[in-house]
Amino acid sequence: MMMGSDENETGLSGVPLGIKNKYSELTKVDFDDDDGANDDASHHHHQQKRSASTKKYVLACAIFASLNSVLLGYDVGVMSGAIIFIQEDLKITEVQEEVLVGILSVVSIFGSLAGGRTSDIIGRKWTMALAALVFQAGAAVMTLAPSFEVLMIGRLLAGVGIGFGVMIAPVYIAEISPTIARGSLTSFPEIFINLGILLGYVSNYAFSGLPAHINWRIMLAVGILPSLFIGFALFIIPESPRWLVMQNRIDEARSVLMKTNENESEVEERLNEIQEAAGNSNADKYEEKSVARELLSPSPALRRMLITGFGIQCFQQITGIDATVYYSPEIFRQAGIVDKSNLLAATIAVGVTKTAFIMVAILLIDKLGRKPLLYISTIGMTICLFSLGVTLSVLGKGPIGILFAILSVCGNVAFFSVGIGPVCWVVTSEIFPLRLRAQASALGAVGNRVCSGLIAMSFLSVSDAISFGGSFFTFSAISALSVLFVYKLVPETKGKSLEQIELLFQTDDLGWKGGQVALGDVEHLVQKE
Repeated sequence: MMMGSDENETGLSGVPLGIKNKYSELTKVDFDDDDGANDDASHHHHQQKRSASTKKYVLACAIFASLNSVLLGYDVGVMSGAIIFIQEDLKITEVQEEVLVGILSVVSIFGSLAGGRTSDIIGRKWTMALAALVFQAGAAVMTLAPSFEVLMIGRLLAGVGIGFGVMIAPVYIAEISPTIARGSLTSFPEIFINLGILLGYVSNYAFSGLPAHINWRIMLAVGILPSLFIGFALFIIPESPRWLVMQNRIDEARSVLMKTNENESEVEERLNEIQEAAGNSNADKYEEKSVARELLSPSPALRRMLITGFGIQCFQQITGIDATVYYSPEIFRQAGIVDKSNLLAATIAVGVTKTAFIMVAILLIDKLGRKPLLYISTIGMTICLFSLGVTLSVLGKGPIGILFAILSVCGNVAFFSVGIGPVCWVVTSEIFPLRLRAQASALGAVGNRVCSGLIAMSFLSVSDAISFGGSFFTFSAISALSVLFVYKLVPETKGKSLEQIELLFQTDDLGWKGGQVALGDVEHLVQKE
């Protein structure tokens, strides 16, 4: 008989071998537990490294994709001061001044309209590159312009480039971002618009001491610099995974999602969702109804999306933000500031405020939600615009009038930056189905740019007719209407995937009555599907 074959047999230590075997098993289990604990710790460490790497990568993509937005912001900021010296150098009239300022927004319509279709053909990434190239050409022409007519040609080119950039950046970021951080990341273009405005104001102040025939040219030339960085960015940022799926480049899409999602298990789930949406898209390509025709004769769900997207874009501009930013020197002059350097210094305060408060929105948009920020923003803007109207109509010129004018303008841009400024672009990039997203977002951008152009090109003339105070009373009334619009027609999209958000608009009950809907309701719908 082999030693130890009997469970009751004792070993050399006097301990029954059966019991020893049990101890051996326990010891083995203990070692196995230790190995398991080590594996868990190793996996946790690997997951933390992956999470940190993913966050940095997605952040870098959002920053580089937002560089085109600096161009728009810089133009808005720099023209508010440069126009003073252009008027002096080229001897242009007030009407020509309005046209010069406002034409960029109007012409950007064509860039935005073309951008939707272009990005579906050549991709989101290369559409951003095209935007930068067209803007560079326009900025170069403006810098060297010997006359008003040539300056207008440069403005036309720059406007088309900005139209491309404004439309594509939020779409690209929304499509590449993980759900949990999509709101804050999609707000990045608005951050960079504000940063551009501030840089424009600083440029005005820095170069205002130079001769009038040189300073405005340098101010405009500096705007070329941000677009140069976009060339570098193209070597870093990937193409949108959703666009890649639409082109049946599934492996490339999976590779991008592996870089932009922290949890590997979520990659396949997200890829399947996108493929399902794209599958419907590709099937629809063979239907008689084209994307353009579908947008022109939309289904009830798509109509609700278009009203929400187009409406919030228009309200962002018709509440007068571009009048406040483009013509802030004129507003402060009406309040009593006379010296040009003091006027430009006061505008820097506006730029700093606008940029600082956009950071508040970034911190809160994925925690507090889109809709609460819109309420805070629109109500605050209504109060500040009314206050500015009272200041310019009643207080008149003097230290008190100047103080209240600066506070009212800064308050208005602060509330704008906290809510409707960034949230407008976030909501528009989130609500449309995949196959319509680029072109429907382009329509929203068109509405935004049309309203911007109309305000910029008419503000001085309207203010001459009804006074500056009267103009801001009008803006205040429109802002009050925007509060009602947000309450009735804007759903809360926080914490939902793009594919889940699409379901919010499928029935009248979900996301439409007051715009509130629980995520559980959406998941219930998904299960039903």
